[in-house]
Amino acid sequence: MTLNVAVQMDPIARINIRGDSTFALLLEAQKRGHGLSYYTPDKLSLVGDELVAPVQLLTVRDEPGNHFTLGEPRREPLNAFDVILLRQDPPFDLAYITSTHLLERLQPRTLVVNDPVAVRNAPEKLFVMDFPQLMPPTLISRDLDEINAFRDAHGPVVMKPLHGFGGAAVFRVMPQDMNFGSLFDMFSVTFKEPWVIQRFLPEVKKGDKRIILVDGEFAGAVNRVPAADDLRSNMVRGGAATATELTDREREICTTIGPALRERGLIFVGIDVIDDYLTEINVTSPTGIRAVAKLGGPDVAAKIWDVIESKRASKKA
Repeated sequence: MTLNVAVQMDPIARINIRGDSTFALLLEAQKRGHGLSYYTPDKLSLVGDELVAPVQLLTVRDEPGNHFTLGEPRREPLNAFDVILLRQDPPFDLAYITSTHLLERLQPRTLVVNDPVAVRNAPEKLFVMDFPQLMPPTLISRDLDEINAFRDAHGPVVMKPLHGFGGAAVFRVMPQDMNFGSLFDMFSVTFKEPWVIQRFLPEVKKGDKRIILVDGEFAGAVNRVPAADDLRSNMVRGGAATATELTDREREICTTIGPALRERGLIFVGIDVIDDYLTEINVTSPTGIRAVAKLGGPDVAAKIWDVIESKRASKKA
């Protein structure tokens, strides 16, 4: 099966191909003979009931500094594509939400991965609250009394913006922390939405495991160990990737959330697990594919394309 594929992503010239999951997906699609086109989300236009963009034919190479070639832009209706990869990075803001509303119009004729309705309705730090039995104690609030009561009950906590990403603005707050008042004021001014306050898990020093699920099934994992002087394990913040295996509890987590992911059309999902506690379900533009492969793990990109091809074949049938 040959598919006509478009990718909606951030500027391809700026990506670091050594760790970029979108690039891994593009390499695998090209290997399978699928046609690739590229555009950035700011180029979407809705003309009447037709969604269009100036797409460019795309060729990719696994060569740093020489990783792509683009053709000339050509205005195309996006419903002419078999598959669109929704792969722009957060922030999950009004621009991102609007993009999901536009892409939703292409379905069911075009398969959008991940499903834009589910992406819009499953913010990573809110969707995870559907599974409180798998999580550490967690509060979503900006109310000072609620936050203080939670801190009194749980001691050290982590405080972070609800729609944050990449480890930005993540703080550990200790009991009787003299910085808390200033931190609360800063969050109040900076973030209009509620925040996440979560019991601090000391075992984060041993790693924050990224587990990838494809169509609701475990597909690969990597442990991300934070630097000695940092709370955050994100690789963009200096976290080191190490090989790992799943614990029994982590397999239980995957089994529990898998059906919900499949029902929502969330084909490529990355969950974060610390000390056997689920902390996030990442659906917007998950990462980890290349790190898993470099550490000798499964070929996650191939698994994702197997699912996409199967779903397209079912549509045609």
